[in-house]
Amino acid sequence: MSALAVLNKFEANTRGEFGIGSAAQFGSADLRKAVHVNENFRRANFTSADMRESDFSGSTFNGAYLEKAVAYKANFTGADLSDTLMDRMVLNEANLTNAVLVRSVLTRSDLGGALVEGADFSDAVLDLPQKQALCKYATGTNPITGVSTRVSLGCGNSRRNAYGTPSSPLLSAPPQKLLDRDGFCDEASGLCDAK
Repeated sequence: MSALAVLNKFEANTRGEFGIGSAAQFGSADLRKAVHVNENFRRANFTSADMRESDFSGSTFNGAYLEKAVAYKANFTGADLSDTLMDRMVLNEANLTNAVLVRSVLTRSDLGGALVEGADFSDAVLDLPQKQALCKYATGTNPITGVSTRVSLGCGNSRRNAYGTPSSPLLSAPPQKLLDRDGFCDEASGLCDAK
């Protein structure tokens, strides 16, 4: 166990893997009602952390690990959660207003009642039922990226994100007629035919 502690200390001293990020270790930590406003948690580990009712507004989490974390009613207003692994995370009633969640993985996560006004979910991986639930009330445009929350979620049945994720293939598979097509074709010119 001491070798692991030495390695974590070394990573923290060198700003994490490859010299970038915080390498902070919060795995299974009790962070209930903690206040960490505008802090750098890049590449930090929050696996199974209890973050209930905490304030992380304006903080940076690029590349952080938040799988199985519980962030019930946590405040992530304006936080950068891009490229994070948030698999099986509890985000019920969390405040994600104006947060950036670009390329985040949110499979099997629960965002029930989360505030998502102005949040950017571009290229994020969400289960189809979760995406459909968020589309019922998603509004706003992210002030940092300029992307509409509804567009980033693929609301309105746009082809870009309409079919969910690989985590629920039976629920999220597109119709066969779309699988048989290129999707970037022009029927008028005949460029739809795969030859």
